[in-house]
Amino acid sequence: MRFEDNWQYSWQALIRHKLRTVLLLIAVAIGVTSVLLLTSLGEGARLFIEKEFSQLGSEIMVVLPGKKETTGGGSVPVYGSTPRDLTIEDAIAMKKISTVKAIAPIIAGTSLLSYQGKSREVITLGSSKEIFAVRKLNLSKGKIFNSKASDLAKPVCVLGATIKQELFGNQAAVGQWLRFSGQRFRVIGVLQERGESMGLDMRQMAIIPIRSAESLFNSPALFRVLLELKHANTEQYTEDKLRALIKKRHEGEDDITILTQNSLMNAFNKILTLVTASIGAIAAISLVVAGFLIMNVSFVSVSRRKEEIGLLKALGATAKEIRLIFLTEALLLVSLGVLTGLILGYGLTALAAIIWPVFPVSIPWWATLASIVVALAIGLLFSWLPAAHAAKHDPVLALRGN
Repeated sequence: MRFEDNWQYSWQALIRHKLRTVLLLIAVAIGVTSVLLLTSLGEGARLFIEKEFSQLGSEIMVVLPGKKETTGGGSVPVYGSTPRDLTIEDAIAMKKISTVKAIAPIIAGTSLLSYQGKSREVITLGSSKEIFAVRKLNLSKGKIFNSKASDLAKPVCVLGATIKQELFGNQAAVGQWLRFSGQRFRVIGVLQERGESMGLDMRQMAIIPIRSAESLFNSPALFRVLLELKHANTEQYTEDKLRALIKKRHEGEDDITILTQNSLMNAFNKILTLVTASIGAIAAISLVVAGFLIMNVSFVSVSRRKEEIGLLKALGATAKEIRLIFLTEALLLVSLGVLTGLILGYGLTALAAIIWPVFPVSIPWWATLASIVVALAIGLLFSWLPAAHAAKHDPVLALRGN
């Protein structure tokens, strides 16, 4: 039997059994679609994190007080952290490093904001004016505090959009006085509406000068220091300089933790790629289920087509050609299911991107390739036994329907 005849014969067999063909096609399509949709969520999460990092700028470093270190010789590590605080003076000294463009030291705490009988607990960040440039924060109204306000404990603040709306409603907030845990502050600006960024929802926060935060929370200890670098590819040099500086200021102790933007992105990428692959593997179980369905239906098809098999063998078809006919039929069926699944998967992903533009769902190329290969492999694997069973039929007995 020629290759063209084999494909034409298999195609006619699928058309003759429309209901069986449609059901199996749907089973394969659902499996492929589920793989594409679930992996698109994992890939979307990775792209979302990349977008969040890009909003911080191209070269950002984060310095945290304390350094986790492993001690003891046992099999179970014991983690300890040095007790020394990171101070505003430490942050000011960091600005002298030649590769550092700007620093934004941060003191964080919770304050009770109150205005004309309305009150609410708010996360309050104390920092310098550089935080607006480093974190890419823009104002919808008013202005940021100046260098003098950063150096002195000036009673001024910038509110997040949600906090402004809850306390002032549609009234103008700029120029009004409110209280932070009993201390009076004047509103000089309101941040633009913006969603979460790196786990912080700036709409729900307030920013005050760092010296004011030091007085408000009665603590000089910094929560962290954000550094913006002047040039790319200077992270290692800057890190070495930072550690040398802190050792000098902290009596020889290297008691800080430094996080670079690239290291964080690489860590997130590795984790999310692994999670996406795991989700895709779980979704691929539906393709295995479809394979079992193909095998069962193929066995039923072989039992009902004994006369047809017997006639083909009587006309000279070999066992190999009979097996090839059923394998070709399964391959055709799975190919149609894969094509349908790809159309559904990419179509639903495009629809989700329109409905939910904030989350960049995207199907990774390897998920598309893997779903095609796995579907075809499962289709051929699970149709091999029915095809081999059909090839073993005796032509005389098969013509009798036995």
